[in-house]
Amino acid sequence: MVHLAASLPPKAPRTPPAIHPRHADEAAVVLERKLQKSPPPPMYQVVMLNDDYTPMEFVVDVLQSFFNKDEHTANMIMQKVHMEGRGVCGVYTRDIAHTKVALVMDAAAQAGHPLQCVAEPAQE
Repeated sequence: MVHLAASLPPKAPRTPPAIHPRHADEAAVVLERKLQKSPPPPMYQVVMLNDDYTPMEFVVDVLQSFFNKDEHTANMIMQKVHMEGRGVCGVYTRDIAHTKVALVMDAAAQAGHPLQCVAEPAQE
């Protein structure tokens, strides 16, 4: 039995057909890039809730430490929490808001205070 494949010369690699200059525009495909703007992420407000046991100094310290509030602003928010029962500490994206809530709750628990803090969708 004779093997024909062994006696045939190897095939040359195929080259793509040449494009005539007159048809070059037809062969090129250019896609127009459209910038798509994604909507901004939903925002959440971190709200501190009043209780009758957490010292006001601790609340001010938490506002300064975790929400970067100056002393005057921290005192204003603390007074609002004390007088109205709740006060907004800041507005953030969902993950950051929940992280801030967890940090405040951990600090309050370590200090032995029942301070409560929640994240809720921001009101527009």
